[in-house]
Amino acid sequence: MKNRKRALVLAGTAAALAATLIAAAPAPAAPASATQAAQAAQAAPKVAAVHGGGTIRYPYVPASHDIRFTVDAEAAPWSRPFPAQGGEQGMPVDARGKVTIYHAMPDENVIAVGEAEVDCLVTGGRTATVTAVVTSSNVGWEGKRIGISVQDGERGGPDRLGFSWGIANVDVQPDGSVSEPRVGTCMAPAPFTEVTKGGFKVTPAPLPPRPSTP
Repeated sequence: MKNRKRALVLAGTAAALAATLIAAAPAPAAPASATQAAQAAQAAPKVAAVHGGGTIRYPYVPASHDIRFTVDAEAAPWSRPFPAQGGEQGMPVDARGKVTIYHAMPDENVIAVGEAEVDCLVTGGRTATVTAVVTSSNVGWEGKRIGISVQDGERGGPDRLGFSWGIANVDVQPDGSVSEPRVGTCMAPAPFTEVTKGGFKVTPAPLPPRPSTP
């Protein structure tokens, strides 16, 4: 009988100890809710970007012409060092991606095409300016930097696009001669023409902080 009582006491003590340990143990972490995940996503720094493609109406060519642009550009700050004082880390508007241009001219039986590598992107609200250096074309533009501006349509309005040739970037010399200056990084005119088919998505982001120096 004594042994049975002792066994019952030991069992009760063990149960009490187990209950104490369980109560003291940390509760398992609850899975993150959708709200928490959304808050984490909002806390992550945004990366400026432009993606999309569209057909534009350019008023200085016949209506039969078909002009299309595609832009896939994403910011890559401080990724393009250049050999000048202050350029060792690149620029805050450095970017990567691709721009393509297609211009069909049925009246001349010509289709001009080009592809360019993005080197700069800057955003402000729904507007972005992108520059890219032509890597291939059938009109002799290899090595030429082009500037593209994009405006993401607001309140149901159309998207808009501008480009650095045709109506802009002309330098008239004192003797009356005309030349086309080289386009600087992130330089383009305002988005002066409407996108009639397709569209672009601009993701704005503030300029990033300067990286710390070692």
